[in-house]
Amino acid sequence: MQIPVRGGRLVTGPVELGDIMKIKEIITEDKVGKIPARLQDATVGLDKFRDDTFADRIYELNRVMMAVAVADGKNNIKPEVDAESWAGRNNLAFPYTAEEQEMLKQAFGVIGSHYQDLNNGDFKSSELASTYTKSPVAPVKKNKYGV
Repeated sequence: MQIPVRGGRLVTGPVELGDIMKIKEIITEDKVGKIPARLQDATVGLDKFRDDTFADRIYELNRVMMAVAVADGKNNIKPEVDAESWAGRNNLAFPYTAEEQEMLKQAFGVIGSHYQDLNNGDFKSSELASTYTKSPVAPVKKNKYGV
């Protein structure tokens, strides 16, 4: 068997070896903005959506699906889901000490990240007043046989 070499290099691709394939045979989404008829025929419901700024498709999908979970599609209601959570599209870091906070500030500066210290340098934490006093689980109800 002869190893194909062209221009001093090994020939490996199907096009170079003479097996020319049309790219449209490989890629089904050949046009931007238009769904192929074959795919259109095979779908039942199909909605395409995005946020206004093209910022984060996964986050937008999560928020929309949370709103769908509280909607019924019939009654004129406004699902009680904020368009954006308190964290929004931001990354979160949770330093435990002032030293870790300073390390983060240094890293933010080097990378050029904009940050906001939501706890204003407060590293104290406390349990809720209900901790170990009120159970989140309902008490066991006995039946007529006392079980």
